[in-house]
Amino acid sequence: MATEILEAKLDNLPDRPGVYLFQDGKGGILYIGKAKSLRHRVRSYFQSARGFDHKTEVLKSKISNLEYIVTDTEVEALILESNLVRKNRPKFNVNLKDDKAFLHIKLTINEPYPRVLLTRRVENDGARYFGPYLPASLARNIVKIINRHFLLRTCDIEITGGLERPCLEYHIKRCLGPCVAGLCSHEEYQRAVQDVLLLLEGKNEELVRSLTEKMIQSSEQQRYEAAAFYRDRVRMVRELAERQKMVLTRAADVDVFAYYREGTRIALQLFTLRSGRVVGKREFFWEDLEYFVPSQFLRDALQQYYLSAGFVPGAIYLPVEIEDQDLIARWLSGKKSRTVHLLVPRRGEKHDLLLLVERNAKIAFENRFKILKSDKQRVLEQLQKDLELPQLPRRIEAFDVSNIQGSDTVASVVVCENGVMKKSEYRKLRIRSVEGPHDFASVYEAVHRRYQRLLAEQRPLPDLILIDGGTGQLHYAYQALSELSIEDTPLASLAKREEHIFLQGQDEPLILPRTSAVLHLLQEIRDEAHRFAVGYHRQRRAMRDFTSELDKVEGIGEKRKIRLLANFGSLHRIREASVEELKPFVGEKIARALKEKLK
Repeated sequence: MATEILEAKLDNLPDRPGVYLFQDGKGGILYIGKAKSLRHRVRSYFQSARGFDHKTEVLKSKISNLEYIVTDTEVEALILESNLVRKNRPKFNVNLKDDKAFLHIKLTINEPYPRVLLTRRVENDGARYFGPYLPASLARNIVKIINRHFLLRTCDIEITGGLERPCLEYHIKRCLGPCVAGLCSHEEYQRAVQDVLLLLEGKNEELVRSLTEKMIQSSEQQRYEAAAFYRDRVRMVRELAERQKMVLTRAADVDVFAYYREGTRIALQLFTLRSGRVVGKREFFWEDLEYFVPSQFLRDALQQYYLSAGFVPGAIYLPVEIEDQDLIARWLSGKKSRTVHLLVPRRGEKHDLLLLVERNAKIAFENRFKILKSDKQRVLEQLQKDLELPQLPRRIEAFDVSNIQGSDTVASVVVCENGVMKKSEYRKLRIRSVEGPHDFASVYEAVHRRYQRLLAEQRPLPDLILIDGGTGQLHYAYQALSELSIEDTPLASLAKREEHIFLQGQDEPLILPRTSAVLHLLQEIRDEAHRFAVGYHRQRRAMRDFTSELDKVEGIGEKRKIRLLANFGSLHRIREASVEELKPFVGEKIARALKEKLK
């Protein structure tokens, strides 16, 4: 049932587009959604006569409060929703993530003399991004080909044409030499950039025609060395095209999504085709997606993927129609500045391609959850043997502490189940009883609070507790377990430098070979605990700085702080934002005061 506060908010919802955030009793965000009309959409959740799917019924039972942000259009609400979901990762939203950041090729057309770079981060910086490329060697080879045949600069100096002499790259014919006046005009350099753009876009036939025209023109002008140069480029482009696999008989830029699911586990597969050729693929996995509706799942996945994608294709193939399909298409068309079609192929070669991606999704699922699972089982059995544990360590919990000179000390708890990290059960702890940089006492408090709570809630204890550190941390963790009368719980620590494993009750450390799969698993768990603790510590420091600065501005209270943090993420971004960008969240008067204060 809705609380009095919630009921009051429901009565005063505006009939405008925006984003709503459902919260639980502790203020945690359960779900983030967008609406064409906040009033109609949000109130519909609480209409008793209306039937809902199981996921929505569970969500309704947990809602205690809501926040909302008004936008001018529904497309703006869609973009804001995607940003907030990515930042907050609510339990009832689909959170898109994969195991690795794939290589992209970046063409810096935002610079006067563009370069070609390899990157794993796609940013909204005005450059053109191409990819992802799989395998990564394909991206590296293409960059080598571009450097060898198109001669774009590889340096990062400012090009003014004022240097006296070119560098070695020009002399070995790996650069056009725009840094020295007279060697290469800006127009000539831009023509080379356009050729590179055609190559990266997969427009090989158009590029061959362009290069052939330049070759003939150079030959007619008796510039035979230049003609040979263009001839070699034509040959290279044709060879590169031959090595790429044709899938669609009609050249097209297409992204194809398909998934395979068993229970709460899902593998989502994406094939990227450029000019009809497969240039890459990506895989995304969910291990505990409790509530699954295909149309909602794919909608959320597309939103999050294309929010930061460097390239939007002309068509996207999907296995089913998705929610807000027309709205998503309008948003993507706006990003591309051309019409983008979302299609569900039913027959023909497009349907065959979709089935191919579905088969790959199933293979990826089996590799991730079945083949790898059996390997994990063997590693856990060996871990039990090496550490002489009383039972198979199906659940391992690891702790780490983070602080800088004793300030804002925090601890992390990460969980590994059956050899796989279970992020939904990670926990963060603020250390309260320790003053100054005392890691041992901080470990004691974190371990004591964690297992005091598990005992109070009558939840099972882990099969192994792992502490990031050496014998000191191990001793204090054991002291905490002893005070709770659970000192029999297997306990170990892993020291960073030597990578020695210290076991409670044993004088000598266990030293495993550096190639040991058991050691690698423990290192993975320990490193994840460290990463999670450091991330939380940075978040605490950033929030402290963020709050202290905003407290100086009259008219900004807790709600406006939360709204600014949710939309801009950091004090730096607020400082860089314009009054127009700040105005929707705090009003024009306070936006101007904020800009003045943060100068």
